[in-house]
Amino acid sequence: MTADDRLSVLLLSGTHDRAHYAFVVAAGAAALGRRVQLFASNAGCHALLDDWSGLEGAARDAVLRARGVGGLAELRDACVELGVTLLACEAGLRAEAIDPAGLMQGVAVAGVARFLDDAGHGQIISL
Repeated sequence: MTADDRLSVLLLSGTHDRAHYAFVVAAGAAALGRRVQLFASNAGCHALLDDWSGLEGAARDAVLRARGVGGLAELRDACVELGVTLLACEAGLRAEAIDPAGLMQGVAVAGVARFLDDAGHGQIISL
């Protein structure tokens, strides 16, 4: 795996559909052996909370699970198991008045400089 095989997912949106797909992409890339980081900022930080019900459209998760699609909880667990680095933006947490104590276990609080440094010359996807 080269440095260019890295994938960085930038989650800015606080909607369930974008958060769900950010974790789909992150888990998929990690399953293929890529080094992946998911950096959530602003409203996207809600996706990294233990209680992610603050995401807009969170009720959609039950519909997806009923249709046989993995829900957000399963995708987040898969990302953790696959070694995806999960980062919550320090400024984004403050902008949304989110207490970092509510973040799911394993999430690091970091700034955009760390995100960009870890991204290197790899791909960056923004949702």
